[in-house]
Amino acid sequence: MNNIMATFVEIKKSLMASIDPKTLSTSKLHSYLLSAVAPRPIAFASTVDVDGNPNISPFSFFNVFSANPPILIFSPSRRVRDNTEKHTLQNVEATKEVVINVVNYDMVHQMSLTSTEYPEKVNEFEKAGLTMLKSDIVKPFRVAEAPVQFECKVNDIIKLGTEGGAGNLIICEVVKFHIDDDVLNEDGSIDQKKLDLVARAGGSYYSRAKKGFFEIPKPLSTLGIGVDSFPDYVKNSMVLTGNDLGMLANIEALPTKKMVEDFIADIGERHPNIKTVTHRQKHKLARNYLSFGDIESAWKVLLS
Repeated sequence: MNNIMATFVEIKKSLMASIDPKTLSTSKLHSYLLSAVAPRPIAFASTVDVDGNPNISPFSFFNVFSANPPILIFSPSRRVRDNTEKHTLQNVEATKEVVINVVNYDMVHQMSLTSTEYPEKVNEFEKAGLTMLKSDIVKPFRVAEAPVQFECKVNDIIKLGTEGGAGNLIICEVVKFHIDDDVLNEDGSIDQKKLDLVARAGGSYYSRAKKGFFEIPKPLSTLGIGVDSFPDYVKNSMVLTGNDLGMLANIEALPTKKMVEDFIADIGERHPNIKTVTHRQKHKLARNYLSFGDIESAWKVLLS
């Protein structure tokens, strides 16, 4: 038996890649770590700068570490490409306050859009079509769409390095939190199925707690137009969901009038009344295109 076990161990060792982290580029190491340590909860962190300008961004280096006192820790890393700091880190260093919102499936596309590197002072709440909700104790706004929101004071910030990819542990003490009644059981406990949380994995992968993995394409590096650029009849749709708006916002520019006309001519046989149907009917058809990830066609329907 010992010989069999020894043989198994040798075979197993021969089939494994053994890697010295120091031999990898930071980006490659980052990719391995995020794919192997997954899925990870998401801290949707809302902050303000010293002038009160809001900022919101997601971070998956995050978890709960203590109940007494109630401590959450998340870590914005220095950007690998140019070793700069993220606005969230700069804001918490200046104000020592943050709201950590949890992310459920209904808002995952809007959350993803906020990871876009919009310029400083651009309001990501407006870009993603999220609702700012005034906090009770701290200055940063809560995300009204989030099922749970933690108002936090920042107790400490521990810098783990000075090079690109280095993390910064933000140790947050919860001073008040808010839970949507819709995710509570009769006894006041949280119903995990109703909460419907999502978590981050490697690459473009996410995990829906009650259904498994799915993919969301990374936001455009050229910056999506944002929900704040939508026509009002799209922005205020009674049919399109938050996730639909998040997908529609992740496009560099709206289709031209000529592109819309050509598209309508192409689908005329299947939808002969497309130009005269109600906004509601167009929005339902646009949702169908979005279900296949076809953002451009969805916009052409909405603009027809």
